[in-house]
Amino acid sequence: MSIRRMLALAFAAAYAAVIAFSLSNPALLWLLVLLVPLNLVLVQNLFQKKHAILRNYPLLGYLRYFFESIRPEMRQYFFESDLDGKPFSRRQRSIVYQRAKNVKQTVPFGMQSNSQEIGYEWIAHAMFPAHIKLEDLRVNVGSSRCKQPYNASILNISAMSYGSLSKTAVMALNGGARLDNFAHNTGEGGISPFHIEEGGDLIWQIGTGYFGCRNKDGNFDEKLFQEQVAHPNIKMVEIKLSQGAKPGHGGILPAAKNTPEIAAIRKVEPHTTVASPPSHSAFSDQFTLLLFIEKLRVLSEGKPIGIKLCLGNKDEFEMLCMEMKHNNLFPDFIAIDGAEGGTGAAPLEFTDSLGMPIYDALTFVHNRLQYYGLRNEIKLMAAGKIITGIDIIKAVSLGADMCYSARGFMFSLGCIQALQCDSGKCPVGIATQEKSLYKGLDVSDKKVRVANFHRNTIKATIEVMEACGFASLNDIKPDKIFRRVEQGKNLSFDQIYFNQSGNSLTKGHNLIPN
Repeated sequence: MSIRRMLALAFAAAYAAVIAFSLSNPALLWLLVLLVPLNLVLVQNLFQKKHAILRNYPLLGYLRYFFESIRPEMRQYFFESDLDGKPFSRRQRSIVYQRAKNVKQTVPFGMQSNSQEIGYEWIAHAMFPAHIKLEDLRVNVGSSRCKQPYNASILNISAMSYGSLSKTAVMALNGGARLDNFAHNTGEGGISPFHIEEGGDLIWQIGTGYFGCRNKDGNFDEKLFQEQVAHPNIKMVEIKLSQGAKPGHGGILPAAKNTPEIAAIRKVEPHTTVASPPSHSAFSDQFTLLLFIEKLRVLSEGKPIGIKLCLGNKDEFEMLCMEMKHNNLFPDFIAIDGAEGGTGAAPLEFTDSLGMPIYDALTFVHNRLQYYGLRNEIKLMAAGKIITGIDIIKAVSLGADMCYSARGFMFSLGCIQALQCDSGKCPVGIATQEKSLYKGLDVSDKKVRVANFHRNTIKATIEVMEACGFASLNDIKPDKIFRRVEQGKNLSFDQIYFNQSGNSLTKGHNLIPN
């Protein structure tokens, strides 16, 4: 007998029983309040044609959808080990929470990772540790063409726009940046009042939509840019070419989300659909990109101007280096976003299969800039799953001067990796515009946690540097970091990423072309 026939007989029997027993006890007729809606659901699913499982199992089929909806939570809270969890493990999330709350940051009993596993990485410590007197690690950003260089922390908040994040999240991030003296990237959504209110240093990111500095046609507006960039909180400007999670992919701001508030920030018409195209209209090739960089440098009265990209075609970056060398024009910094970088929402194909991973991209860019004699002019920023001091040291060993972290700072705000960023229903009020949700994020408390995470991560970085004998950032070399590549064989980062010709290459030397 089919499930549907069994359910039909069961309902018929239930109706008969209710009617029979209600003759002696009329109160039992209230059971029809439960039976009738269930019966209607049964009938509806018997005739609908979109969901086979509900047509075949008109009531029990809902259990499947229920369990599927809570699958991430069940896995995270009951089945996931400390080293499991994607994109960040429980161990990684926990260290951020501990540092943000300024509580115990140690782990008991010993290593949980498998040191014999292929891919395991470690750093060679020194017999005689170094001593670093500094409590912070900072880098001056500004080439010889820059008039207002910026003294930046080696760890800064990566690009996340207001609109993707709530107003309370943006304020907490910026307040934390002010408390511990580091920079907050605005994201390409423009500079909102919530970026300004707390007074933290800003890196203004300009994307293909030119939000905050666009004319009615959606093209770059010099006057609006000049008015905006003069704000003293804006320390650097970053031209976004692409991002790691969705390189070469544009975006759409639906009319429903384009409120008067968002429209005023982005300099667009409210209640209209606004596109962020895949490419820029202000430039079309390497040379015109360099001219645009120089234009922004002049309009900003010499503030550092940089570009952000996820590396793809190596020949295109090679051509950019050649144009920089030939024309003596260059950005003050290049932010390299690895393919493992995060986003609120992106197509699966772009997230999983496009773009170069951060280590490969970083070493290639460092190599090319060295080869063309441009490395001293341009600072490199690395972005892509930067969480701990070890992550920072690895990136620095491969050529980075500074690092960005987005999801690390989101964890410091209280992100639980619910993977609801694209739903607008973020349970902790970070990636949402629902007032009932973002009101739960207390700015005065969370900005302190953001600052704590930054300060404690820098402290941990310094402690590891001292243990390894690195007296300064310049002493961090790729030949001191190792990876197990097969059973019984370990290679240094120098051998893996630089030494492809048999020569011993280390960070800071002139490198041969790939």
